[in-house]
Amino acid sequence: MPDPSVDRPVSAPRVLIVEDEFLIALAAESDLEAEGFAVVGKAATYEKAVDLARAIRPDLILMDVRLGAGRDGIEAAIAIRRELDVPVVFATGSINAENIHRAEAAQPAGWLAKPYTSDELLAVLRTAISALRQTAHSAG
Repeated sequence: MPDPSVDRPVSAPRVLIVEDEFLIALAAESDLEAEGFAVVGKAATYEKAVDLARAIRPDLILMDVRLGAGRDGIEAAIAIRRELDVPVVFATGSINAENIHRAEAAQPAGWLAKPYTSDELLAVLRTAISALRQTAHSAG
């Protein structure tokens, strides 16, 4: 009897983009969709990120650390991880010890240093999705 898991198609990874700079969010969306990812939403604030994550339940979130005024991306990622267990890849211009320490509670699936290239974005997200799928496969 054939193994049904071998023939099962792998669905497009569903990604939520949280970025307060419109052009960066648009470029990331274009790059991800061109490579077969499904961008299921975009947010520019903590509140919108948490609300969309609750409503959409993405597979992965691309999260800018700095979101302008108010709470930042690390705080959003921690809240989302605690409530929904959705992993996050952080994008930031300042990968430093303070940000890394603050982000530990979010258990980041990866980090991207800004400015990043399309190839860097895709490599980090593919790696994160692959790790998630391996974890899910091992768990069940």
